[in-house]
Amino acid sequence: MMTLKLTARGPVDPDLAWLRYVEPQRWTSWSPQLRRVEYAPQRLESGTGGRVVGPLGVWLGFWVEDVDETARTWTWVVRRGPVSVVLQHGVEAAGSGTRTWLALRGPAPLVLPYAPAARIALRRLVTRPE
Repeated sequence: MMTLKLTARGPVDPDLAWLRYVEPQRWTSWSPQLRRVEYAPQRLESGTGGRVVGPLGVWLGFWVEDVDETARTWTWVVRRGPVSVVLQHGVEAAGSGTRTWLALRGPAPLVLPYAPAARIALRRLVTRPE
């Protein structure tokens, strides 16, 4: 098991960056590795789950562990079969823009190959205009 922390900064307002996280139907607009999100609530809720679908229709189940609207943090577990990765996300004001971070915890053979796609998604989260 390993933990890897990634960060990105950009001009997007922190409220907008947070909204892009907590409204899963927005995930595909900034996370290019996702093709579809299957999640019933309109906004992230602790104790709920769904599926994300990536390239070639590969899907992963997920469970939202915690959402803290005040701190602008949330944690979810992504799983396929017996293998899982914990992802903790946060959004912070940084000057006139936003700093976002992601801590990935899981088996190195999954965490390390996912890191480049995660970096791209984080940058897009805080740099793409609405």
